[in-house]
Amino acid sequence: MKKELIHELFERFEQACYVINNVECCSARDLQELFSYSEWRNFIKVVDKAKDACKNSGERVSDHFVDVNKMVSIGSGSQRSLEDIALTRYACYLIAQNGDPLKNEIAFAQTYFAVQTRKQELIEQRLLDVERVMAREKLSKSEKKLSGIVYHRGVDERGFAILRSKGDQALFGGFSTQDMKKKLAIPDNKALADFLPTLTIKAKDFATELTSHNVLEKDLKGNAPITKEHVENNAAIRKMLEKRGVKPGELPPAEDVAKVKRRLITEGKKILKEGRKKKKN
Repeated sequence: MKKELIHELFERFEQACYVINNVECCSARDLQELFSYSEWRNFIKVVDKAKDACKNSGERVSDHFVDVNKMVSIGSGSQRSLEDIALTRYACYLIAQNGDPLKNEIAFAQTYFAVQTRKQELIEQRLLDVERVMAREKLSKSEKKLSGIVYHRGVDERGFAILRSKGDQALFGGFSTQDMKKKLAIPDNKALADFLPTLTIKAKDFATELTSHNVLEKDLKGNAPITKEHVENNAAIRKMLEKRGVKPGELPPAEDVAKVKRRLITEGKKILKEGRKKKKN
């Protein structure tokens, strides 16, 4: 395929995209034209195959193929409504995969939407990674804050370690910190929270913040009452999560947050470097 044609097709596909509810979409009618299908009835057969592929992949068809109406001009300034489908990039990719690869437009689209879909997945994953790293850092700050508060109320370093362990036991339904580390195959020299999913990290953080608040609000002093408060807060949060179908002690481990953080830093430097190159060019 010639460079001129690739450039032309790239521009046409980029211009065909629009945004609905913060989701980038394409019109099936526009895609029909881009894919050089002269009749809607022939193109809709390809769309139906793409819907089947979407369903077979475990995705909800309604998340990627949305029936809409499109107003088209019929002359003399009047318009009429035409059935259309709003397609996500993933839907466009599936349609391209089920189209005729002998057509230049479809051959181009198969690669174009594959790259764009992958790019979106990478962005989404990066945002999830950033959220998890931030949640872990927030938990560290919350625990440091609680440690400072209880230290002046009769809880020493050993007492704080016991408080945290009993809090974990309440949150994880009877599993102690060491039990959870063993269950999730976490190295002894690593912290449990470094391998917890974002939801569990945030649950621990909320319980910790709640304990800090109540220790001051209730003017609690000494190991026993403060530890009791922390246990009750973790148990209450576990109960709330279980009501929503989430069992903190049963969730699978996540990647070591230290590795995630290093990867984000490396990727960030790479993105910055590439951005500078583009700016120069």
